[in-house]
Amino acid sequence: MAGGIGSRFWPLSTQKFPKQFQDILGVGRTMIQQTYDRISKIIPDENIFVITNKEYVDLSHQQLPEIPQENIVGEPLLKNTAPCNLYMANKIAEIDPDATMIVLPADHLILKEETFLQKVEVAFDLAAKNDYLVTLGITPTRPDTGYGYIQFVDKHDSDYYKVKTFTEKPILEIAKSFLESGDFLWNAGIFIWNVKSIIHAFEKYLPEMAQHFMACEYNAESEQSCIELIYPKVQKISIDNGILEKAKNVYVIPADLGWSDLGTWTSVFENMEKDDNRNATKQKHILTYNSEGNIINIKNSNKAVIVDSLKDFIIVDTDKVLLICPKEHDQLIKDYVLDLKNLKKGDKFM
Repeated sequence: MAGGIGSRFWPLSTQKFPKQFQDILGVGRTMIQQTYDRISKIIPDENIFVITNKEYVDLSHQQLPEIPQENIVGEPLLKNTAPCNLYMANKIAEIDPDATMIVLPADHLILKEETFLQKVEVAFDLAAKNDYLVTLGITPTRPDTGYGYIQFVDKHDSDYYKVKTFTEKPILEIAKSFLESGDFLWNAGIFIWNVKSIIHAFEKYLPEMAQHFMACEYNAESEQSCIELIYPKVQKISIDNGILEKAKNVYVIPADLGWSDLGTWTSVFENMEKDDNRNATKQKHILTYNSEGNIINIKNSNKAVIVDSLKDFIIVDTDKVLLICPKEHDQLIKDYVLDLKNLKKGDKFM
């Protein structure tokens, strides 16, 4: 899944060039390329599909030339994650009605790749043999309010557990209680299921959406025009809210993956190397004085930057925008974007 615009990662991530197509950590590969590198170790190129916004189809082709062109699909509208999941399940089911598929966000960091691949193999086996909707749950390391949580029923020592509840982004006190209870995991948005199981779940819990998608003939010339026709009619809803919170056959595999959704500048800071003063930057020509805990990202690598007496700030300089704000305000970046749009209507800042 590579259709988001990554507005919390502005101003580096923009609508024209969102974060999944950027080398955020300075490792030489973009986030979507790293996701491909990871999963291509166990899935052949012809079985890897990308679903993105139609605006990013060409960009996806450029960054992932290994994937067959017809496997990169563009959505005509942003409708959250339920429609794109059903779209791809139908498309894959047309190729193989018994297929088992994994759904991966294109912009997540996974440091423990071998562990990830082992857990995915367990999930594939589980989903192929049972009518289960399987998700990987991340072992939480802190009471984070930016993540969703999965509560599981711990009745036996196993590789997987039945899911009891999903909770979206709780307040801090509730997040702390989740951590203390020991039966909650972070929801990473990584799902594994048989195409029959997920299509049946849509027919049960989102029947109107399922009906719309049944009207199309997949992997045919008419597919794109049919999708263009039905997308304005389908509900905008996440797969979590539309299916997983309602279904009774959801199972979770706990996993310690060194995972982050890199959803904010603070999460990027946490995963970058730092200097002796805990400043995180990959660029040269940056001098810091009496400054610590900052993340500094300068697009022009030849620009000299001096930072004096700043602590725990985000400093991002692009061709069109300079952002300087405390790290603790990183959740306000979406508001900055909206305010700037209102201030500069007609000017091309975004």
